[in-house]
Amino acid sequence: MRRRAIDFDRLRAALPRLTRGDLLLLVERAIEEIPEAKLRSIMGDFVPVVDVASTKAGAAGVLKEVRKFHDASGRGEYYDSFGVNSKNWTQKSEGTEEFIAEFDGLLGRCVRASEKRPRAPLREAFELLLALLRRIDHSPDDVVFFADEAGSWQVGVDWRTALPAYFRCLADVAGPDEFTREVDRAISDFANHERPRLLTAARRVASVEQKRALRDLARGEKEKEKEKGK
Repeated sequence: MRRRAIDFDRLRAALPRLTRGDLLLLVERAIEEIPEAKLRSIMGDFVPVVDVASTKAGAAGVLKEVRKFHDASGRGEYYDSFGVNSKNWTQKSEGTEEFIAEFDGLLGRCVRASEKRPRAPLREAFELLLALLRRIDHSPDDVVFFADEAGSWQVGVDWRTALPAYFRCLADVAGPDEFTREVDRAISDFANHERPRLLTAARRVASVEQKRALRDLARGEKEKEKEKGK
């Protein structure tokens, strides 16, 4: 299928209408996609573009950045509240927007890095990010402020992309039972509506023993459904 050409005039017209949070997400993604030489010429007039080789490193470098972000989030460094009223209840604070943009950028780096080994550091990185989302769900006021209904869904993760990459890392280092348990937990916590698709993704990267454990999980789920139907 032939791709349609980008209408740059319409694109330019749309940019001023984006929210601050959307623009932060856009910049985070652009930083990862644009070659370093071009990044310097584009951003150098606005911010000091230092040597970014260390942040572009492989799995170990990604894990280091995720750990820093996880610790800062746990200390409440992104928590930024404001008085909520009928006019601003759909808005996000600057701290919340920064958290979402940085989370998105780090998760994207984890996904891209998962295409190569070693994957053990990336498993830890993924799980630190998932732990932050679970903390938001269980204790909404611990990490970031949401004026509207709080929850990890507000972060806007693309689970069809993120979880298969996590499963790839998990499959490399976890035994069959642990692999199945963590796959089930991640899907149940964040994307149960996508369960069949994501279990298929898990099977694609699983070892023979891990696939057997996943089949046992599916068999147990079917038996539970039968019991409910009686």
